Amino acid sequence: MSSAPARLAIDIGGTFTDFTLERGEKRWTAKVLTTPEAPERGVLEGVAAILATAGLAPGDLALVIHGTTLATNAIIERKGARTALITTAGFRDVLALRNESRYDQYDLNLMLPEPLVPRDLRFTVPERLDNEGHVLRPLDHDAVRALIPALRGAGVESVAIGFLHGFVNPTHEEAARAILAASWPELPVSLAAEVAPEMREWERFSTAVANAYIQPLMARYLRRLAAELAEIGVAAPLLLMLSGGGLTTVETACRFPVRLVESGPAGGAIFAAHIARAEHCPAVLSFDMGGTTAKICLIDGFVPQTTRGFEVARIGRFRKGSGLPLRIPVIEMVEIGAGGGSLAGVDALGRITIGPESAGADPGPACYGRGGVLPAVTDANLLLGRYDPERFAGGRLKLDPARAARALAETVGAPLGIDDPALAALGVVEMVDETMANAALVHAVESGKGFAGRVLIAFGGGGPVHAYRIAEKLGIDRVLIPPGAGVGSAIGFLRAPIAYEVVRSLYQRLARFDAVAVNALLAAMAAEARGVVAAGAPGAATHEERLAFMRYVGQGHEIAVPLPPGELGAAEVTGLRVAFDAEYTRFYTRPVPGSDIEVLSFAVRIATSAPSPGTVAAAPAPWHARAARGQSVRDMAHGEKVEWSVFARAALGPGARLEGPAIIAEDETSTLIGPDWQARLLASGTIELRRGGELRRGGDLRRGENP
Repeated sequence: MSSAPARLAIDIGGTFTDFTLERGEKRWTAKVLTTPEAPERGVLEGVAAILATAGLAPGDLALVIHGTTLATNAIIERKGARTALITTAGFRDVLALRNESRYDQYDLNLMLPEPLVPRDLRFTVPERLDNEGHVLRPLDHDAVRALIPALRGAGVESVAIGFLHGFVNPTHEEAARAILAASWPELPVSLAAEVAPEMREWERFSTAVANAYIQPLMARYLRRLAAELAEIGVAAPLLLMLSGGGLTTVETACRFPVRLVESGPAGGAIFAAHIARAEHCPAVLSFDMGGTTAKICLIDGFVPQTTRGFEVARIGRFRKGSGLPLRIPVIEMVEIGAGGGSLAGVDALGRITIGPESAGADPGPACYGRGGVLPAVTDANLLLGRYDPERFAGGRLKLDPARAARALAETVGAPLGIDDPALAALGVVEMVDETMANAALVHAVESGKGFAGRVLIAFGGGGPVHAYRIAEKLGIDRVLIPPGAGVGSAIGFLRAPIAYEVVRSLYQRLARFDAVAVNALLAAMAAEARGVVAAGAPGAATHEERLAFMRYVGQGHEIAVPLPPGELGAAEVTGLRVAFDAEYTRFYTRPVPGSDIEVLSFAVRIATSAPSPGTVAAAPAPWHARAARGQSVRDMAHGEKVEWSVFARAALGPGARLEGPAIIAEDETSTLIGPDWQARLLASGTIELRRGGELRRGGDLRRGENP
């Protein structure tokens, strides 16, 4: 056994909990059904199983990294703590008023998500700061104390405090917290000035409220998990995956659990970026399809696209402005309620619908035989012949085609007048693929990017199943399916740096830029971020990344522009204007000459170095693989049954070539190779799919030439 340290990653999804264990060059993976009522139970079950498979003891682990959808699900399902908001007198209804924008201009019955804090739990106290943080009206301490009986009487479990302009001067928010703590020390309190110290009160208050809403739940869960891992003999540090792509400590995660809302998808984007670098693909579309959702992310220059804004619990699918805003550092992606467990149905207009409701792990899709009666995407794929019911999940979970057929016939076939359940399944899968492709197109347009020259990297339990069809719809001719694709997000956790990002607002105009104030702010932000990173990686070398969020004076939205290293002076400010004009032109085709530019916020990220992908071996000599068996699959183009060859991925070595239509099966997922596609196994173990004879044009397979 290698003497290298053993590292374990755990990713809790809506349907499955994924595990990846690495020691040196060896890797073990596992999947268990998520246990929603007690997520740590599924975690401990999976830890025991994967350690047994690897022949390791709990004490052999040197590091445990964890990501979870628990925070996101608590917000979406409204299962967080009973939360109150304390704010400035006169601003009680900021959460309900939002910013008065409409995500659908012409919908007279527009629906918006209800605030996490109802109006009767939103309290105000006299205090006021101006926009520069000067005290216009001191905080009324007695008014804060007077709220305590009302909070107790209402059964409040957590409190968010957000005062107007508190991001500039947090003294009033800090004083209010101290007053509450003096009488009620066990009460969790989230300050907007700490959770989201940026301008725009609705977004700031919404983020602070979300943090308070999930803080008791997440703190209990994380501390319980850490204790139970210790009980079974795991002495390794436990780190949490952040939405922005870094790792942090349990203590930081308990203080700011809102930063965990996209931790699982972030791991997937990091995994795809790592594969992109290893395979020298500078322009990538990452496609991660799990049990509950599908996530699409643009990756350029081996770095996932990032943003500071994120919405959760959207009323309008894919519609910006229809959800609850969270101002946190996050890897930017579009997330669609179209995973393997997403439920299919027919709406009042006779259209097939997919999700966002999911069968989850319990009861799961109808074919699981665990009590589910509604059809999910997995049921449709099974009926199309894409899964072998006896070998699903490595044979650990037997699927029931009869239950899947009955569910699809009753819920989709009957309303549409379709007698054959398999044809209903065909419609469901086609709708899933079309929805994902459309979402990717919208995301690319909004990002000012396209798909020309991009490679699709697909992973997750469902990603390789749907990848070739998504690529066809987007005009992409090359797809990569990495090893361990079924647990890609968990592998991504092991590739992430320990990192932390701090964002602060400090209004500046380039025409009268206060370099002294900005340099002091950046230094303080770097010190704060460095302290968090040092707690998770004592003594590790780090690097610093800095951004300015800029716009032309009078505009409503900012663009992120990288800041040069070192202190900023006149020359750097001039360069900053040039950089902003160039980035603005990339988005909108032309700059606005003569307009002054303003900076609203700054961001500083401190990170350790991410693991290197290493060197890729030389391309292996090609050889034709032999199919293990055949499988009858219903073709997506004409709906007829066709015999597809099935290959076992474990039996395919580097250089293996095969022609579509075919399936490459493994325990965690299956890779579908369409009729006009060819595949080969690269030296790294990655499956490469090319469309329209690209592999043949690169070399003559009959003569053994290697493209």
